[in-house]
Amino acid sequence: MDGKRVVAVLPAYNAALTLQRTVDDIPPGIVDEILLVDDASQDDTVRLARRLGLRTYAHDHNTGYGGNQKTCYREALRLGGDIVVMLHPDYQYSPRLLPAMAGMISSDEFDVVLGSRILGVGALAGGMPLYKYVANRGLTLIENLLVGHKLSEYHTGYRAFSRRVLESLPLEQNSDDFVFDNQMLCQAIYAGFRIGEISCPTRYFAEASSIRFGRAVRYGFGVISTGLAFRLARWGLASSRIFPPGLERAASGSSAEG
Repeated sequence: MDGKRVVAVLPAYNAALTLQRTVDDIPPGIVDEILLVDDASQDDTVRLARRLGLRTYAHDHNTGYGGNQKTCYREALRLGGDIVVMLHPDYQYSPRLLPAMAGMISSDEFDVVLGSRILGVGALAGGMPLYKYVANRGLTLIENLLVGHKLSEYHTGYRAFSRRVLESLPLEQNSDDFVFDNQMLCQAIYAGFRIGEISCPTRYFAEASSIRFGRAVRYGFGVISTGLAFRLARWGLASSRIFPPGLERAASGSSAEG
């Protein structure tokens, strides 16, 4: 795409029932490499991925959702990715939007692109439970206030990044759990990267992955904690390993501290 190498990364855990549908819906001619990182699945995810011809990296033990993504991005950079698109292999998000998301970065208009379930009517129409929708909207409102940004949601699992974003953010300092997504996005905002959104239809069905209530509550508290850490670091009132000094200049390429 415009001379830039596009790598799609699929963080997988027990995705054998939905993997082929996900891969089949990725439009041809856009992605240079599809990398699946398996987080010690207990089904046939790895065997199916290899049969489909995907480059496959298998963890020998479960590292968590965030730990899986750390491997995804590290390996995508090693493969020479200029644009890296993270797509869940559970077929909840539409793979057909991948060219549009990659194109928004290739055009050099954005550094990060989010596939938003909230823009338009995609979330509830696609079967998102009402309580999840309400929680999503509430947490997004709180976070927009804390970080001083305006996004339709912070919780989508469909994201595209430029190489510079992945090389600039201190991802290894983030959680290995689900709040990794939120920490990474807040880091990108803190660093000053340009973030765009595109409306994405979503599907909720039995085989699609979903976190349980207890972990969802823990995620919610993690989101608020991340927002507070962002605000305190921005004000210079508290240090944070995920918002280190100098990160606010990452998008400009300057190491000077403000």
